Amino acid sequence: MELNNILIIGSMSTIAFYMAWCIGANDVANSMATAVGAKAITHKQAVLIAGVLVFVGAIIVGPHVSETIKSGIININTINSSLIILGFISALLSAAFWITLSTWKEMPISTTHSIIGALMGFGIVAGGIGSVNWVKVGSVALSWLLSPLFGCILAFLIFKIIVRSIFAKKEPVKSAKVVGPIIIGFTGFLITASLFLKTPLSENFNITEIHGIIISIIVSIIISIIAIYLFSSIKAKKEEDYLTVENIFKKLQIGTSCYVAFSIGANDVANAIGPVAGIIQDGTLSQATSIPLWLLALGGIGIAVGAMTWGRKVMQTVGNRITNLTNTRGFSVDFGAATTVLVASKLGMPISTSHTVVGAVIGVGLARGLEAVNLNVIKKIVISWLLTLPIAAGTCIVIYLCLSHIA
Repeated sequence: MELNNILIIGSMSTIAFYMAWCIGANDVANSMATAVGAKAITHKQAVLIAGVLVFVGAIIVGPHVSETIKSGIININTINSSLIILGFISALLSAAFWITLSTWKEMPISTTHSIIGALMGFGIVAGGIGSVNWVKVGSVALSWLLSPLFGCILAFLIFKIIVRSIFAKKEPVKSAKVVGPIIIGFTGFLITASLFLKTPLSENFNITEIHGIIISIIVSIIISIIAIYLFSSIKAKKEEDYLTVENIFKKLQIGTSCYVAFSIGANDVANAIGPVAGIIQDGTLSQATSIPLWLLALGGIGIAVGAMTWGRKVMQTVGNRITNLTNTRGFSVDFGAATTVLVASKLGMPISTSHTVVGAVIGVGLARGLEAVNLNVIKKIVISWLLTLPIAAGTCIVIYLCLSHIA
């Protein structure tokens, strides 16, 4: 291998690792924030669990296609192939810089939107306005509204269902023994479906959608039966025993938080390593570039390290500063966010995990009244969302022009 190629691969891989670290520090923090905020687990336990799960998610269910390239934000055919390496280095750096700044300010943003904004900036400066797929960009902007709105509504409804079907009853623990297994079973169906419906895992094992649904139903039934057996031994300490109910949901919340962390490792790793894959393969970018296993592992490790080293900052904002969280509220957040992301991804809708989790936290807060939500924190978060695309794009343009001048 020529020295130039070694240098290119080394520099691109280093930048990809930095981007993955940023994703771990910001996105993965969202997955465990509610569990920490509700005191289901400690911060050290959260970052350790998240670090392991995002790595496993990246390796086992991680995308084998470069989603960032495939997304169609820019038409690479309109751009000189000699500019692509500099352009994608610029895009990764600009996105990573913005995510680093946002994490430092403890703001949960969309790492997907950051890389999309950066790619948009590269397209504009290298290929002109016409090289950008503005319809796609418009759909991304629309997700600023759809992601938190759907997450908010679903988390609100789930929490209201829990309140009315369990806490509003005369014997909440007895009601939890009936409602709990149903909720747990449906959660099991959701998680299993996310693994086997239109994923690399289902493709590797030749699992069709019908088979995936059948497997998910069987798993949900088994989980419900196990839950019924485990719940039968739980005794109420008194008639209105709300603490026992919260303890029941504590374990379930840890499970849903783990699922969110796993899915982030599986889905968001391409944001860091996608643009690198094509360069390493043949020096050009194709519309469907297979990602090498070692590069997938590099992204997974970077995300895990980011979660372990700097994940606390965003975790504090999502878990503690928007609204006060209990285990039932935290479960409602995770359930609402996970369901929204799953349904949206299957429908092909552009959606942000970060935005969805924040929206779900707001929804649970609103279920207890507007005064239960910290509007000042929400205002800052929304502003950071609105700034993501233009700042990432502008920074990419500046970095690209500087690198082009040096080159």
